[in-house]
Amino acid sequence: MSTVISADWVLPVEGAPIEHGAVAIENGLIAAVGTIDELGAGQHHPGSVIAPGFVNAHSHLEYAVYAGFGDGLEFAPWLELHMARKRLLDREDMVAIARLGAAQCLASGITTTGDASFSGAAATAMDELGLRGIVYMEAFGDELREAQTPVVSDRVRAGLSPHAPYTATPALYRACVETGLPIATHFAESPAEEEWLVHGSGPMASFSHMLPPPLGETGIRALARAGALGPSVIAAHCVTVDTEEIALLAEHGVAVAHCPRSNALLGCGIAPLSELRAAGIRVGLGTDSPASTPSFDMFAELRAAIFAARARERRPDALSAAEALELATLGSARALGLDEEVGSLVPGKHADLTVVSLDASSYFPWEDPAAALVFGGSPQSVTTTLVDGEARYERGGFRWQELKRSATSARRRMLATASGPVAASPR
Repeated sequence: MSTVISADWVLPVEGAPIEHGAVAIENGLIAAVGTIDELGAGQHHPGSVIAPGFVNAHSHLEYAVYAGFGDGLEFAPWLELHMARKRLLDREDMVAIARLGAAQCLASGITTTGDASFSGAAATAMDELGLRGIVYMEAFGDELREAQTPVVSDRVRAGLSPHAPYTATPALYRACVETGLPIATHFAESPAEEEWLVHGSGPMASFSHMLPPPLGETGIRALARAGALGPSVIAAHCVTVDTEEIALLAEHGVAVAHCPRSNALLGCGIAPLSELRAAGIRVGLGTDSPASTPSFDMFAELRAAIFAARARERRPDALSAAEALELATLGSARALGLDEEVGSLVPGKHADLTVVSLDASSYFPWEDPAAALVFGGSPQSVTTTLVDGEARYERGGFRWQELKRSATSARRRMLATASGPVAASPR
C-alpha cells in the first residue's frame, strides 16, 4: 500500500530542507522524498514540518511516574531513594508505568528509543504501543545471570546494560560485551561517582555494602584496561570525563548518549559535547527519564542541549538548531547502531516520522524550518507520529486516561509506603 504525506517543509536530516515537501511511503518503508510537485500532496499538513521520528539515545520507560522524587538531593542520596521506592513495585506495576512512558515518547515525536530496563517491562510496553528500539536489561554485581530480554518483535531488540562502574565489575562488563549484544551503561555521571571509584569515599560510601569494591581509578580507565569497551557500547552522561577518557572512548568506538536536562537537574554538570564530537565519538541525545528530568519531551531536550552547549562555551554558534536536530535523529541512530534503518528520511529506511504543527508558534511564518521545529515545537504541537508508516500517535485520539490511571496508582503506592531510603537493588 502506498501513501503520500506532505507539509510546508520536510526536514530529511540527510539532505537540505525541502519546501512544499512530501514523503511517499510503501509497505512501511520510505519510497521517495521530494516536493509536492514531484510526489503529489497526498495527506497534506499545512503550517507543519515533517521530520524523522526522534531517536531517544537513552531512556528508562519504567520510571515514567518517578517525577520529582528526591528533588534537590545530592546524587548519592537521590539514587538511594529511587532504589528504595522501586523495590515496592511488582512487574504488573512496571509494565503499566512503561506503557505510559512509551505513550509519552510517541506523543513527543519519538519513534525509537534505547531503553535501560530493570525488569524487561519496557519490551512489553514498546511492543504493544508500536515504539521501536533496543531494550537493555540491567545487570549488576560481578556475574552475568539469566537477564536477557526476549526479542518480542522485529521492532524491539534485546541488549544488556551493566549499570555503571560503581555497581558492576569489569568482569561483568566484559561478559556483557562478549555476548555480542548491544550494550548500554552510565559513565562519569557525577563527581560522587568518581570520588567513590577512585578513593572509596564520598556520599556513595553510605551504601558501600551494596556496591563492588572501588576500582582505584575511574570507570572508563578501568574498563579500557580490562578490555571491556567497544563499539557495541553506548554510555549515558559522560559529564566528568577528562581529555584522556575522551580519547579512550574514541579509541574503543564507544558512543555517548548526551542527557543535558538530567545532568543539570541533578546538579552533575554540563557534559563536554563539543569535545566529544570533535574526538569523532558518535553522540546522540537522550531524555533519560522523569526520575531525573521532568518528562520524555525531546523538544525540551533539544533546547537544553543548545542552551548548555552555548553556555559552556560562551558562543552562540556552539550548537545550532540543525545540529541539535541531527543529534536527536541520525546522531542517536548512529550511537545505537541503527542508522541504516532510522534517523533520517531516506528511501529504503523505515517510515518512522513525526508531523509537527507550528503555525501557532512564534516561529511562523517560516524563516528557518529547523529552528522553528527545535525552538517552537512541543509535544502539544505533534499531530501524528508514524512507525513503519502506521500512525502510533494522533493528537486527540490517544487512550491517555486508561494509561495514566494504572501508572499513577503505582506512584501513589510508592509515595504512601516509602518513608525513606532503604536497602534495595540499584536503579
